[in-house]
Amino acid sequence: MATAKPTAAAIAIQEHRIAAVGTTNEILRLIGPETIVTDLKGSTVLPGFTDCHIHLIQYGLGLKSLNLRNVRSIDELKERVAWKSKDEVEWILGRGWDQEKFAEKRYPTRHDLDEASSAKPVLLRRICGHICVANSTALNLAGVSELSDDPPGGVIDRDTGNVPTGILRENAMDLLDAVVPSLRIEDYEKATLAACQDALKAGLTSVHCIINSDLELRALLKLKSEDRLPLRFYILLPSHRLNAIKMLGVQTGFGDEWIRFGAIKIFSDGSLGARTAALEAPYNDDPSNCGVTIYRQEELDGLVSEAHSAGLQVAIHAIGDRATRMALESLAKSITKTQETLRHRIEHASVLNSNLIDEFERLGVIASVQPHFTVSDFWIEQRLGRKRASLAYPFASLARKGVRVVAGSDCPVEPLAPLQGIAAATERSRSEEAITVEDAISLYTRDAAYASFDENVKGTIEPGKYADLVCLQTDPRDITPKAIPEIQVLFTMVAGRIMYRSSTSI
Repeated sequence: MATAKPTAAAIAIQEHRIAAVGTTNEILRLIGPETIVTDLKGSTVLPGFTDCHIHLIQYGLGLKSLNLRNVRSIDELKERVAWKSKDEVEWILGRGWDQEKFAEKRYPTRHDLDEASSAKPVLLRRICGHICVANSTALNLAGVSELSDDPPGGVIDRDTGNVPTGILRENAMDLLDAVVPSLRIEDYEKATLAACQDALKAGLTSVHCIINSDLELRALLKLKSEDRLPLRFYILLPSHRLNAIKMLGVQTGFGDEWIRFGAIKIFSDGSLGARTAALEAPYNDDPSNCGVTIYRQEELDGLVSEAHSAGLQVAIHAIGDRATRMALESLAKSITKTQETLRHRIEHASVLNSNLIDEFERLGVIASVQPHFTVSDFWIEQRLGRKRASLAYPFASLARKGVRVVAGSDCPVEPLAPLQGIAAATERSRSEEAITVEDAISLYTRDAAYASFDENVKGTIEPGKYADLVCLQTDPRDITPKAIPEIQVLFTMVAGRIMYRSSTSI
């Protein structure tokens, strides 16, 4: 993936870095009496993949919760909840449901969940993570009733009698989260290690991980101090931690080669699936709704300016075109105050137009996208209408304009699988926004390294860079996009050590 030497036949590794790259004969001459030599027998080695937007520890915690991704009806959802209620758990937690996949084509309600389990509190998050549904027991514990006001940046759905339906959107979900029993640091450690193993199996060597709680960060640091962390972490912390981060004097880049502080994560809207992404014009299938903005423009300006002035990269969640416009306006006001380049990012950047793309390029803002959204959001034309849907996920248009684009999964929203993301970015049928396989790989390697200021140590296979590599059974560039997700990861190497090896590996 290096510009000067795009391909090579052999590689030499010394300790945890790449020592040389070249022809087989060139590298054979470097072999000494203690050198371990491996013939990869024609398999393909790429720079280790980086997921630029992932909730990895939350994914690990969710491995013990209900996985509702493939549920096809509310009746099936109720069956799963009823089954889980037999376990010795205090709360029934789950994630992954999508009303668009339900035979009933509607949201589940508290009444549906009450029929499945009224004795135990139930909290189930939609696949996007921007909506949840809770049963009456959970709502009562959280004090959510017809007398409750909508919190700032959140919505409590209600029926015609003003009684909550059980659906809570955006910041309203915090009301439920506040009463879910707390976990121990040991729970977070186990979840982190389990998630890391799945990441390594997928070929990931680095992650840009969104951290939601102090316990997540403490578990991560503890594992690192005990030399048990098998991945490199570039962490994104929520904006409500900004004052604490400033007080400590921490800036972007603080840390070492295993854990570094990256960006302040700011939410500016919700999701298209939940119809809470902030749009300039109403939703095609909900004409009275333009989505939800978390902040007013002046509030967002102030938050971005405060982080920027403190030397902090910002990563602004913006899915709708209105939210993206607001985010770019805030960034423009801050970037003009200093020439310092903090490589600010907009996460998702799902619904754009030519003016917004021009502004990305003018400001040098990174577009951090999730290619697999193009697969999961099969309802996009229904949601936005044909014209706006054609402007959704414009990967090729961004690249043609010279915008730096990086990719991630947003797992557990989407599968933890860079190869699926590469396939999704290249296979888009009937779309002019498909990109080449080579460019799609770059989103997870060379370009991803730039987003975390790591281009001198990772992202390409070159002497002096970390020996972070993934070995694939087949070269993704030699097969059809549809076949890319089926490629087997033979092994994943981090810092010169094989951290994952498949049972059929070389």
